[in-house]
Amino acid sequence: MEAKRYIGIDLHRNCFTACLRLENGREYLKQWKLEDMTKFTAKLRRTDEVAVEVTGNTRLFHDAVAPHVERIVAVNPNQFKVITHSVKKTDPNDARNLALYLAKDLLPEVRMKDKTQAQIASLTQTRDTMVKLRTALKNKVNNICSAHGVNLNKESLGSEKGLKAVLEMHFELLVNLELEIIVEQIRSLNQSIAKLEDTIRQESQKLDGHKNLTSIKGIGGLSAGILLSIIGNIRDFADEGKLAAYFGIVPRVSNSNESQHSGRITKRGTKMGRTTLVQCALIAQRYSPYLKNYYEKKKSRGVGKAIIALARKFLGIIYRTLKNKWVFEDFPNFVLAEAATA
Repeated sequence: MEAKRYIGIDLHRNCFTACLRLENGREYLKQWKLEDMTKFTAKLRRTDEVAVEVTGNTRLFHDAVAPHVERIVAVNPNQFKVITHSVKKTDPNDARNLALYLAKDLLPEVRMKDKTQAQIASLTQTRDTMVKLRTALKNKVNNICSAHGVNLNKESLGSEKGLKAVLEMHFELLVNLELEIIVEQIRSLNQSIAKLEDTIRQESQKLDGHKNLTSIKGIGGLSAGILLSIIGNIRDFADEGKLAAYFGIVPRVSNSNESQHSGRITKRGTKMGRTTLVQCALIAQRYSPYLKNYYEKKKSRGVGKAIIALARKFLGIIYRTLKNKWVFEDFPNFVLAEAATA
């Protein structure tokens, strides 16, 4: 039986340092160019374990190495720094530390989604960035017009008719030039966002769980793509509470002596995921008597708290739908399709 080897990787854009650690504690360091990846993987063994911090090109490294080793661990760099800084160390080399903590099985692992999930997740992030930029430009148009005594309806800039109306306004030369450039950028963003959304809707149909989620009234093709790209493999979450924590919609808990207090939600997860979840939950409660009644009961504590409670309840439904592979024939009445109940 081959001796166990633990390999820590300090990954950079064009190169990486590998530290090979044996079970007896002996270490071997070597630097590699990224272009020599094939030579590196040829030296790997099936029993090897490899650890690498998450960076921009971790996916490339992971996909090249994974078929050749027993296990590859993608490491959360922020949490790893907390661990390494909490103990005295004489050697600051990241590759050595990764190999050491890998051997001790103490690394904070990050889930690596499959290739399609990762690509769709990247598309949704790009769309989110563009939507925020478009919003900023619309606000700029509103501010310019307001400064010249024209109060626009914010919703009007969402249509081509509204954008044309802005260009037909007569201000000073420089003001008109600025508005013309901003409107041009908004139009370009509209086209790019629409193209991204069409692609996300189409490509997300390849993801496991797409048919299940879109059978829930309130979740469309775009929202399903966003949610699935964030969730990844539902089996990574032991229960719906773990998924809620991942989305950052569980309350902060503080302990003082024998007392325990719950505060606002942690917001540790992705903001885009929470926003999409809330939007879908609010739509779903319009159709589902169960969700509607739940939402109305929670409103006595305030609308904001009611929305979060509704989103948390709705996420539980999403969790069970994906976990059990449910397909709803009639979601408002929680009736499953016959194939899902077989």
